Amino acid sequence: MTTKIAIFGVGLIGGSLALCFKGKPGITVVGHAHRPASADKYISRGVVDQATLSIEEAALDADFIFLCVPVGNLDEYLTKLSALPLKKGCIITDVGSTKASIALAAEKLALEDVYFIGGHPMAGSERSGVEAATPLLFENAYYVLTPPPGLPEEVYDSLVHLLSYTRAQIVKVDPVEHDRIVGAISHLPHVIAVALVNQVCDYNKDNPLYRQLAAGGFRDITRIASSDPIIWRDILLNNRDVMLQMLSDWNNGISAFVNLLKQEDGEGIVQAFAKANDFRSELPERRKGMIASTFDLYIDVPDHPGIIGKITTILGENHINLSNIQIIESREDVPGIMRLSFRQESDMERAKELLNNTDYSISL
Repeated sequence: MTTKIAIFGVGLIGGSLALCFKGKPGITVVGHAHRPASADKYISRGVVDQATLSIEEAALDADFIFLCVPVGNLDEYLTKLSALPLKKGCIITDVGSTKASIALAAEKLALEDVYFIGGHPMAGSERSGVEAATPLLFENAYYVLTPPPGLPEEVYDSLVHLLSYTRAQIVKVDPVEHDRIVGAISHLPHVIAVALVNQVCDYNKDNPLYRQLAAGGFRDITRIASSDPIIWRDILLNNRDVMLQMLSDWNNGISAFVNLLKQEDGEGIVQAFAKANDFRSELPERRKGMIASTFDLYIDVPDHPGIIGKITTILGENHINLSNIQIIESREDVPGIMRLSFRQESDMERAKELLNNTDYSISL
């Protein structure tokens, strides 16, 4: 008996899920596309078994339907699916980073003989699109499921069993609680990063040195400010009530720092940093999260022809993948700083060991 999985939104997340399922015994993966060129790409890249431009054809007789579309389009797709003659017992799930609103929408639709289970794989990448899809994306990541009250246990277990192919760790969470937690650890940091970059951008209007000197650490801690504006518009508006409360709490925290500075309270500043240091040291280091990790090496290199090629050749010959290369500064009288970025910590460590055997000065 064949299990049919339909995926709407075959991008980074949807494509990676497809690659986790494709080729497994008794499973057929069908991808929905909006354009013939996209359907052809899904097939040519080997991401899905079949591709179609028809919502009806994709959903027909599907045992599982994954909605991997933007948060702002989830209600629309769920409504369209609810009007189709879906297979009895079909499980619909999504991958959105907000869960309360889609759970409420599914409840209002009162799907007959069909089950909805909210989902959120907490893994990401700096790249996007089906070209970035990989079956390793979810490995060692948390995959949150938000089943509705009264859901038959065997239905929930069926989805958990399928998701075992992702090699993610499944966590069951209430949808409202999920939105509060994710609002704090992902949505709020994105807002703070955007506000900080825009503040410096405004300062830069009067003094271009702000942009010139905002390299290294500043660029690293504000990396998430480069996220897709449309996607984040939908996420923040969807999680509006949570964000308003958390931004209010953030303002209170900033006001506390203002008072510490006004009162020249050095001990208070030390305590604030120590508290943050203690909590941050307890955070898991090797668990994938919503904000993609990057692992960087900084190398002092002389301004000599072919130096970049020499270093990349060393890494390539040892099958070490780079995600990015940046020359931070290179002048005739000053050694250049080359930043090598890796997606895997293991790649970074291997590169460090290899390059340490050369004459280059390496730092993390």
